[in-house]
Amino acid sequence: MVTVENSDAVFPAGTVEGVEFARQVPLPPPRPFLDTLRANLKETLFPDDPFRQFKNETGSRRFLVGLKFFFPVFQWAPSYNLSLLRSDVVAGITIASLAIPQGISYAKLANLPPILGLYSSFVPPMVYAVMGSSKDLAVGTVAVPSLLIASMLGKDVPPSQNPTLYVHLVFTATFFAGVFQASLGLLRLGFIVDFLSHATIVGFMGGAATVVCLQQLKGMLGLQHFTTATDLVAVMESVFTQTHQWRWESVVLGSCFLFFLLLTRFLSKKGPKFFWISAAAPLTSVILGSLVVYLTHAENHGVQVIGYLKKGLNPPSLTNLVLSAPHMMVALKTGIITGIIALAEGIAVGRSFAMFKNYHIDGNKEMIAFGTMNIAGSLTSCYLTTGPFSRSAVNYNAGCKTALSNVVMAVAVMVTLLFLTPLFHYTPLVVLSAIIISAIVGLIDYEAALHLWQVDKIDFCVCMGAYLGVVFGSIEIGLVIAVAVSMLRVLLFVARPRT
Repeated sequence: MVTVENSDAVFPAGTVEGVEFARQVPLPPPRPFLDTLRANLKETLFPDDPFRQFKNETGSRRFLVGLKFFFPVFQWAPSYNLSLLRSDVVAGITIASLAIPQGISYAKLANLPPILGLYSSFVPPMVYAVMGSSKDLAVGTVAVPSLLIASMLGKDVPPSQNPTLYVHLVFTATFFAGVFQASLGLLRLGFIVDFLSHATIVGFMGGAATVVCLQQLKGMLGLQHFTTATDLVAVMESVFTQTHQWRWESVVLGSCFLFFLLLTRFLSKKGPKFFWISAAAPLTSVILGSLVVYLTHAENHGVQVIGYLKKGLNPPSLTNLVLSAPHMMVALKTGIITGIIALAEGIAVGRSFAMFKNYHIDGNKEMIAFGTMNIAGSLTSCYLTTGPFSRSAVNYNAGCKTALSNVVMAVAVMVTLLFLTPLFHYTPLVVLSAIIISAIVGLIDYEAALHLWQVDKIDFCVCMGAYLGVVFGSIEIGLVIAVAVSMLRVLLFVARPRT
């Protein structure tokens, strides 16, 4: 007889004198309900056992381990050297040339003063450099949360009617987003973000990118008044009912710069060594556009410009938070929704580049880092930030080695805030619109949608449901459809698992 043994039972195989011999596997001993519940919670919330490194440590040693756990800067800082610094300085200056024009552009997309986009590229990156675990993530504002903020808060408090209250609500929404993000990380609830499936994100991001591009027709056509709605029908109606107000100067200028930006994106894809062409293109466009407007006095011929930007670093905004009725609830709702979207994008981008360099990112620690930097940002006149793909890709291709590249970028933005903001006075808004379109068009991932159709028709329906909901309804409707269909699909697979 041949047997295979384990700690619980003996499993005989074969026959004895022509008679098949079988032995029943004993049932595991019953466990108390609380033990079972404790084991299930541990498996769900602590599958990686984050506290194992604290075992067998005492006193000051445990304190140092805790510092390294919550502040990853203490892991890489002791071994930092001049060679790493040289790489991070080059990467930081490179992403600063992209962060400055993008920050101004996305602030305009969120219906905020342009200077807030620069503020948001100063404080949050430095916080992330201390607490973040990604070596490649470049922190800054992003298009989709910017549009979400404008859409959700603008319904309750139109920025044209009460700009001060609107800005205060944006700070409040950013504060709630940071608290929500940090709470998810501290409570080990990072798995909640996983309910936003890949198909959901592809459809939602594609729909939001389409809406963002449509919204930029206001700047590209030089229109003074434009609809606050985000659906396709309302935008097209607003565009074609104002044909008599189209400015050919804005159309020509915008088309030229959009062609230039898209051409540089195409050239940069020819090889990793050409990344700098696309990275430098937005700042080059701002400089050239400002020179054209200044030399031709185009602002007197219908070309709108940014105007005055005040010098100085971030002013405190703690007293500006709106923590009372009737507007606090809309800020809370906006903060939670934009916080989830920012988390999904930032963690996905961080994990993608970590995979290329073969290192690990703890999703829960990233949530704490994102939450902390947004809380700090909300108290220093910043709005929601995360790790955008375009800026992180430039950071990666520029050869960054550690998160210090974010500090270098922040220092470059600080110099801009202290000395260079008057130079942006003549920057035409149409150039900002072209920068947004060129940056956001890559989020319309039609190849991924086609792949979903070939692989899984249900996932394709989830993707298209999210896309159509955003484009023909609103950002909120598209998000609700995407999450609802994703949850329904999860329930269907649980009820009818494949075997």
